[in-house]
Amino acid sequence: MAPTHVLRCCQRGLAWIPVIFIALVVCWSYYAYVVELCIFTIPSIAEKIIYMVFFHLSFVMFVWSYWKTIFTRPANPSKEFCLPKAEKEQYVKEERPESQQEILWRAAANLPLYTRTGAGAIRYCDRCQVIKPDRCHHCSACDMCVLKMDHHCPWVNNCVGFSNYKFFILFLCYSLVYCLFIAATVLQYFIKFWTNELPDTHAKFHVLFLFFVAAMFCISILSLFSYHLWLVGKNRSTIEAFRAPVFRTGSDKNGFSLGFGKNIAQVFGDEKKFWLLPIFTRLSLTQSFSYLLSPLTVCCDTVCCDTVCCDTVCCDTVCCDTV
Repeated sequence: MAPTHVLRCCQRGLAWIPVIFIALVVCWSYYAYVVELCIFTIPSIAEKIIYMVFFHLSFVMFVWSYWKTIFTRPANPSKEFCLPKAEKEQYVKEERPESQQEILWRAAANLPLYTRTGAGAIRYCDRCQVIKPDRCHHCSACDMCVLKMDHHCPWVNNCVGFSNYKFFILFLCYSLVYCLFIAATVLQYFIKFWTNELPDTHAKFHVLFLFFVAAMFCISILSLFSYHLWLVGKNRSTIEAFRAPVFRTGSDKNGFSLGFGKNIAQVFGDEKKFWLLPIFTRLSLTQSFSYLLSPLTVCCDTVCCDTVCCDTVCCDTVCCDTV
């Protein structure tokens, strides 16, 4: 037990290395831009003020969204998806998979579940001992089931899913804006230092390296940001993009799509004034029901209200034609 516990603590500590690396790069970029470029290199006071105002705006939004992505705890399935004690004991004692599935089918009879395993069985996590809601997956790094799991990101040392996917998108957006702004404003001084139009000072290294780092991150972040915008427009997660979810009628890669506008609202909420702020905004249950419920799904109204922490129920992820 002791060696396992020590190993787990070491793994958790090492997992923060990418985050610490990003934090150090950001701190250095702040020093290089504000001190070495704006204070020591740019001669015009008006230009210094303009650059620093816009720089700090992008810096604050970038750090804010990054912080929220890191420290927002992944959402887990609610207690309604846990097996009752008696059924859990019966499930553990059963050795035949067929008998175990019968137990799961009885337990899931009143749950809003529409996805299945590839074999058509109820999705169950033996590690967490919970019936998996739709779009929920077990993260081995976090050692928990995560609602609407997208992926585990080592750069934020957290699982990206229902609770922080908006923050992650905004983190990519503002980090791209931050890097683009630095690269664009540093470019002219980069050229002057490169062509020796400016004297060699201690600022030269910082300015040259700042441009290269900003340009490099721009390229990598742009591709990742574009990909996730495409996923948001399709209402898919990274997992679902690689493996289509299986419904009662079979696999369907567009099974959760509600149309472009509603797909955007699924992540950013219905109040557009909050879309660009890293604060939690989601559609209310009533609004989610309003465009998904049909006579075939109205029974879900009383079920979903008890599982508000999960966006994987019929109220906001399943199209009526898949019910």
